[in-house]
Parts: sequence; structure tokens; C-alpha cells
Amino acid sequence: METTRATNIHLGIRIEVISILWMIIEMVVSISAGIAAGSILLTAFGVDSLIELISGGILLWRLRIESRGGDVDRVEQAEHKAAWLVAVALGLLCVYVFVSAVYSLTVHAKPENTILGIGIAAAAVLIMPYLAIIKRRVSSHIHSDALAGDAVASITCAYMAGTVLIGLVLNALFGWWWIEYIAAFLFLIWLARETREAVEEVRSG
Repeated sequence: METTRATNIHLGIRIEVISILWMIIEMVVSISAGIAAGSILLTAFGVDSLIELISGGILLWRLRIESRGGDVDRVEQAEHKAAWLVAVALGLLCVYVFVSAVYSLTVHAKPENTILGIGIAAAAVLIMPYLAIIKRRVSSHIHSDALAGDAVASITCAYMAGTVLIGLVLNALFGWWWIEYIAAFLFLIWLARETREAVEEVRSG
């Protein structure tokens, strides 16, 4: 049983490393392409990737310590502090998306088309559910609530990416510049849900 658990923990570490590497790519491409195109929607998606990267780094640290049979108390303390940081950052991102979308709609700010943004969003729609399935499977084997929570976050990221993709594609095909802001408000729904879950995690900790 211990050998099986160790194997699953190592699998969890590998999938978390892959997840972190992808989040770095997603963050860099989304933020740079979003700023270049003047797309609030795409930029917010990149910032959310940065926030998820923080959570993923802490989880990877936890799994590595567990794999060595170390004491996870110190990690749990760090997780609690990181949870506060994530909750505050998500809350600020919600405010940014809402205020920026309302302002941009008011002044008719038209984001440019971005093939790079469409590509990264489409890739995230495909990759994140796959990562979520593996994380969920491994978390059930090692009874890790942290990894199970990360699996849920990956699914949320996929929904966010889908919202971003729809907004970018419709703008590119039909010139519906305003649709990106509508998509931003839909994105905000997922973001608000993620923020609420982060706050609840802080309170329960």
C-alpha cells in the first residue's frame, strides 16, 4: 500500500510540474498578447494564470515533502498564507475586470484581433480538462484535498478559457468588438466563484 501511495504521489508531482509549466506559458502569452491587442479579457485570463501559478507552486512543494515522508505542518502554514494572498489577488482581479470592462464599453475601446490569444485559449480548453482528470484520479488515491481542489481549479480554468476563446473568435470573425466585454462579464462570473472558494478556504483554515 505504501509503495502504491508513493507511486501516486510521484505521479501527482509530475502532473503538477506539467501544470505549472503550462501555467507559465499561458500567463506569459495571455498577458503579452492581451496588452498588445488591448484586450481586457485576455489580460485578465493571464493574470488569473499567475495567481493559479502561486497555488500550484505551494501544492508542488507539499507533494514533494510528502514524497520524502517529511512533516507537512510547515507547508500547511505556508498554504494558509498563500490562500490569503490568492483570495486578495482574485478579489482585486474581479474589481479590475468589472471596472475596466464597464469603462471600455462606455468609451467604445475596440480591442484588436489576436491570433496568438485565440491559440492559447484554445490550447487551454483542451489541456486543462486533461490535467484535471489526472489530478482528480491521483487525489482520490492519496486522499489529498489540496490536489482535489487543484483539479477543480483546472476545470474552472478550462471554462474561463472557453469564455475567452468565444469572445476572441467572435471579435475576429465578425468585428464584434463589444462581445469581448460581454465575455469579460461572463468570465467575471467564473472569477467571482473562484474568489468565493478561495475566501472560504481561508476561513476554514
